[in-house]
Amino acid sequence: MQDSPGDRIREQRMLRGMTQEELAETAGMHPNTIRKIEQGGTARMDTLHRIARVLGVTTGSLISGQPARILRHGDDGKLDLLETRRAISPPVRLDGRPILDDDTEPDLDALRDAAVRLDAAYHGDRYTDLATIVPRLITSAHAAVAHHQHTPREAEARRLRAIVLQIGARYLTQVRAYDLAHMALTESVRDAAASGDEMVAAASVTGQAWVLIRQGRLDDAERLSALTAAEVEPRMSTATDEQLAAWGWLLLRASAAAARNNRPGESAEALALARTAAARLGREVYHDMRGWGAFGPLTVELRVVEAELVADRPDRVLALSERLPQVRGRTSSDSWHRHQLDVAEAYARLRRDSEATQVLTELRHEAPAWLRHQRMAQETLTSVVGRRKRALTREQRALVELFGAA
Repeated sequence: MQDSPGDRIREQRMLRGMTQEELAETAGMHPNTIRKIEQGGTARMDTLHRIARVLGVTTGSLISGQPARILRHGDDGKLDLLETRRAISPPVRLDGRPILDDDTEPDLDALRDAAVRLDAAYHGDRYTDLATIVPRLITSAHAAVAHHQHTPREAEARRLRAIVLQIGARYLTQVRAYDLAHMALTESVRDAAASGDEMVAAASVTGQAWVLIRQGRLDDAERLSALTAAEVEPRMSTATDEQLAAWGWLLLRASAAAARNNRPGESAEALALARTAAARLGREVYHDMRGWGAFGPLTVELRVVEAELVADRPDRVLALSERLPQVRGRTSSDSWHRHQLDVAEAYARLRRDSEATQVLTELRHEAPAWLRHQRMAQETLTSVVGRRKRALTREQRALVELFGAA
């Protein structure tokens, strides 16, 4: 019985008559890495992807059944999420109504204004504030839905709760509380569907796909994104900016999942369709309350660069990056900062450690709260520091301190 990724790798390797050394050499890694994984050790997602590419199988087939052994949710315990957990899944009575601490008269206008402020806090990387605000606002949204149930304002209340849950889930995904985020997004989609707002529902599905990718559920992420993209695909002659952006982001998620799952053809196909949506827009468009923030030609090109990193072509990452505007421009800060992480990792893979350190240092100055929750940044820094023979530089020490890895 195959109980772990290591078992699956061993079976596929032996079916091909490869030794551990041959697999390691072809994948461009040390034999000890293969040996450690086959003995039950953990592995980074990009490591599994490189092995899958050599073996000619999907990454998901190596991961299936054991995602928790691969994906370390190291930040889950760093924030007190008990109140958020209580808010997302409150106890319910026999009639299905939640038991809530908030018994004030719901005000939908005030709830809408609070959702706008919550979104601003998220985009401002105010994670400490969000840990307090998110559970309170979700509880208020539950109270609003319960109060307006079976009234003309029920749909509006459900739509607002869908938005609040979606914003809260984005925060939870950033701090790697993936199960909670997925729970919130599932309820968000249901509320959005019940309220008849397809765009809110599509945005929440985009968020779900992001969580599934982070969990290593690549088949699920690709299938969900592709199916939903087909459902919301707009008619080009009459499509609104929001419809094009929603469709485009679902395609980007499908592409990202396929790329990580060693399905480059499907990834390229979805990316080409996303480019079609972006070209139709001709510019970056925004809608912060929809979750995706910004979509347009630059956002798509950043994902093209990301796909090159997933394919382990760091030289292409740097070449394509140099052709892009070297300032954020009109894309979202999240997308631009993620691109900078791709560049830093590309430098690290090419052993250009000073350049990798420089990019991470720039991010530390621009978005320290965001950066400290990025596992990819931590792993890039670990690679750089692990190769260094001399004392760490001042910049590297500052980064180590940021990640709490002193």
